[in-house]
Amino acid sequence: MDGTVLIADDDRTIRTVLSQALTRAGCKVHATSSLTTLMRWVGEGMGDAIISDVVMPDGNGLEMLPKIAAERPGLPVIIISAQNTVMTAIRATEAEAWDYLPKPFDLPDLMARTARALDSRRSARAPAPEQPPEALPLVGQSAPMQALFRDLARVINSDLPVWIAGESGTGKSLVARVIHDVSDRRRRPFVTIGPGDLAGPAAPAQILDRADAGTIVLDGLQDFTADAQLGALMLIDAAARAEAPPRLIGTAQNADDLRSDLYYRLAGAVIDVPPLRERREDIPLLATHFLFLAEETGAPARRLAPAALDALRAHDWPGNLRELEHAARRLALSARVPEIARSEVDALLAARSAAPQAPAAAAMAETLPQAVAAHVQRYFDLHGQDLPPAGLYARVLREVEAPLLRIALDSVGGNQAKCAELLGINRNTLRKKMTDLDIEVTRRRKLM
Repeated sequence: MDGTVLIADDDRTIRTVLSQALTRAGCKVHATSSLTTLMRWVGEGMGDAIISDVVMPDGNGLEMLPKIAAERPGLPVIIISAQNTVMTAIRATEAEAWDYLPKPFDLPDLMARTARALDSRRSARAPAPEQPPEALPLVGQSAPMQALFRDLARVINSDLPVWIAGESGTGKSLVARVIHDVSDRRRRPFVTIGPGDLAGPAAPAQILDRADAGTIVLDGLQDFTADAQLGALMLIDAAARAEAPPRLIGTAQNADDLRSDLYYRLAGAVIDVPPLRERREDIPLLATHFLFLAEETGAPARRLAPAALDALRAHDWPGNLRELEHAARRLALSARVPEIARSEVDALLAARSAAPQAPAAAAMAETLPQAVAAHVQRYFDLHGQDLPPAGLYARVLREVEAPLLRIALDSVGGNQAKCAELLGINRNTLRKKMTDLDIEVTRRRKLM
């Protein structure tokens, strides 16, 4: 490498390691623990590239980027930070840092990026836009999460529709909320849509009125019926014709049972949310965060012993973040002393592994009222602090009535007279309901 590198970091060890590595690589190096000194060097014309921490004793490295760009257009700045959240990656991107690496970083990787930075000559940069809110719960030091943060930073203020994929419990809805909350649309409505919201020809227009150029999230698309998927396509078409179109986001575990045209309309940008087993180094941070949340809601203050953290990190967490959060809350309530021991974690995980896991068994044990209550509660939860749109009673009845009629018709081979008798309703009533619900008999099964 050839060039002069300016280093700003309040950690003496990092300054020493980087200085030695860059010097051995052939660079001249100036290192400081002060942003004031760094800016003086920049003003004096020193340096061909900068490596800077974010949190410094006399300021914030990200806030210096617009000033560096104004003083020295094209001077590449690599941001390194122990604040491993999506906000750091987004702010580094918005402020047009040349590159961003989380701490702890891989030294050969940083050296390679520095070499590319020295070879580059960037154009003048604009000042950073208004900063979005601080308190976002999406965190992680792992490589998969840092890749996710960089992907989010690229799409935040794009108008492209976004497809968010990931296993159950990975936090897809949270990612969708983050995209909205840190985007230029954050002061506009955030509208979450389930399949029941799309019933009826007037639904798309009503949803667009609520969204008002904000963000519409089609949540859990793998659970959308064929009719709901058609309604989603109608909504997308209506949004494209709107004077001020909303941002469209779809979340799903997979696209196996989805119409291909619906997937491709939403997959302008694809965000894959990693399962917890692929980001094990984030588990201690997340578990500590969930214990803190439990404490805020009345649980005793708890901390995890190092061996307990090792046990959590070794577990595969098939339920991902949701399962880890439930486990942390249970530990917060059941632990006997402030420091949670490994034995308590092992006992909890063993009990959870021994519990019946088959979804079919759980469904058989659940009564119809319980199942309906769970689905209705999830529907309310999807809307966060907002209430669902008006007309909920009719939508819920339609969602229950339509599958009841379809299954009953199929069980009698499509014979409407037998179906009416089975349901205990008049045949004319059955026909009217089939018309209202747009039900056609498409399959026949021999009666046994």
